[in-house]
Amino acid sequence: MLAVLLPLFDEKMAVKSYSLLSRKNNIFINPLLSTTEMFDSVGQIDGLEIVDNVGMTTLSSDKEIFIPVNSISIFTDIKSKCRAPHQRLVLLMDNSLTPDETYVERIKELKSDGYKFAICKLKVADFEKYRPVLTLIDYIYLDYTRIDITKAQIYFSKCYPNIRLIAENIQSMEDYEKLKAQGGYHFYEGPFYRIPITKGETEVAPLKINYLSLLNVVNAPDYDLTKAADIISRDTALVISLLEIVNRMSRNSKITSIRHAAAMLGQKELKKWITTAVAKELCSDKPNEITRLSLLRAKFAENLAPSYGLALKSDELFLMGLFSVLDIILSKPMEEALQMVNVSKEISDALLNEKGDFYKVFYFVKMYEAGDFNELNRLEVIDRYDVDVVYTAYKESLKWYRDLFY
Repeated sequence: MLAVLLPLFDEKMAVKSYSLLSRKNNIFINPLLSTTEMFDSVGQIDGLEIVDNVGMTTLSSDKEIFIPVNSISIFTDIKSKCRAPHQRLVLLMDNSLTPDETYVERIKELKSDGYKFAICKLKVADFEKYRPVLTLIDYIYLDYTRIDITKAQIYFSKCYPNIRLIAENIQSMEDYEKLKAQGGYHFYEGPFYRIPITKGETEVAPLKINYLSLLNVVNAPDYDLTKAADIISRDTALVISLLEIVNRMSRNSKITSIRHAAAMLGQKELKKWITTAVAKELCSDKPNEITRLSLLRAKFAENLAPSYGLALKSDELFLMGLFSVLDIILSKPMEEALQMVNVSKEISDALLNEKGDFYKVFYFVKMYEAGDFNELNRLEVIDRYDVDVVYTAYKESLKWYRDLFY
């Protein structure tokens, strides 16, 4: 099983929901699954299994989760398959579910139990045919690259004013800003929020300079712990965060100074804390998904290290994931951004030149977070990675991120 969460943004770039995509079998390795045998498990809803297995709070503390269902699985006993609150689940259908009376009645039944519905992959020519379904659903995905999304937005605002519109497959921030200015969309989905910066600002905010200085200190060999403590003392948010973690570790010790608190953690633990705490502070003026993306990439890459024979380099892989959005955080091209921090050549090669052993991990992490299961299938054939190990690594990353913030 492989699973990934894709964010849905509002007009303020805040994440309001997630789509849960999953893949159970690789048809490149098991070609028979692409024929009749693929229907052996077609009645299962992998998303519900994942929600039950991982836990709703690990996936998201308070947001809706969109879970795909098909024309067969929609008739399974959904209520017994998942203990998550019904109002937090949105069952996502596509055009394989036809607007027949049987399906319409099933949707009505599930809505009476508190479930919400969304639909995707409808062509413009299908809109009228799907009227019996569209009168019941809560969301519809409108593909920005395949249909005239402006005309579709006008159509739905007139005919189905209660349906919330999701503009999907948005590729750039320019497209997002354009659609946002037009208005009428509830959510926005696509890779637009993680597009690399090609032209940057000339200055970096003063507080961010402190954070970068701190990262430079702790990334140096056998770094000076007291120097790190002095930089921490310049920022109230970091001081509070440091004192909180030290107090949790040693409740009976009285902390007399920031240097004392840093010494109690020690070099290794202080560096680990700094890399995560500073990442959160660096992202404070960016969309919250950038913070999440940076930290999940970092932890996921670290967790994957043994699978790539890089267990001894796990700390560096964590930094690679952390710095993989440094261009977005600093609003500078990646080459300029990396010049402001001390990173190894392996990290630099991976993020700038797309080469080296680290890049193999980084490429896999990017394909995974994008839900590109075709490419992951190909990589499984080539690299023979263990699917269960990867799934566990991703789950543990989600749990780690949850524990950082909640």
